[in-house]
Amino acid sequence: MKRLIAFLLFLALFSCNDKNREHPDPVEFDWDFSGGAEGWTGDFAGYPMGEEAFYELVFEHDTLPEPLSQNQFALKLSGKNHGNNLFMFAKRKVTGLEPNTTYYTTFTIEFASDVADETVVAGRLLGESIFMKAGAATGEPLKTTDTDNIYQLNTDKGTQNENGDDMVIIGNIANGTHQAVYALKSVSNEKPFHVTTGDNGELWIMAGIDSGFETTTTIYYNKIKVEFY
Repeated sequence: MKRLIAFLLFLALFSCNDKNREHPDPVEFDWDFSGGAEGWTGDFAGYPMGEEAFYELVFEHDTLPEPLSQNQFALKLSGKNHGNNLFMFAKRKVTGLEPNTTYYTTFTIEFASDVADETVVAGRLLGESIFMKAGAATGEPLKTTDTDNIYQLNTDKGTQNENGDDMVIIGNIANGTHQAVYALKSVSNEKPFHVTTGDNGELWIMAGIDSGFETTTTIYYNKIKVEFY
């Protein structure tokens, strides 16, 4: 009987440890940008090398646009998509995760957009066809030029309306109203995705806009929350 009890205790301890390995302690990050960019930087891909001015690329820490509160700061991303393939994104390294561990990951992003719901351009819905994506990777997301001197991202974001290995679609930039004025909208991935940390327990997280429209797109990231569990 003593041997049976000891064996059952061993199984319980093993199962507990195994569960801990499969389900690491949750870690949550929140940013509201009231005090600055908070370690986030911006970049762009899907455009020709040296054409930054022509594409009117902007990443900056700025107040929300009118009619929203001028006392609230956000991350502004803007670009004119001449080539139907512009990708605008912000990135940040996060630390303090368990090394070599697979996490479920959920992004919640509150942003400001002035693209009204059901805005039709060239026979297509504008806001509903410009996709908000989020993701994470062990390596820093960087752009490199291809053989045609077009900047491409070294992480797999997927094509416009498709998920990639490193980023998933979590919404679109239609602002949830029928008015072409800036309004706040929150989007989140309904289904958590998996990401595995490296040896140092760090990850690079990304939030980006994937557009196939030849138009200027300007959005403001007001709040970003990322949950790992």
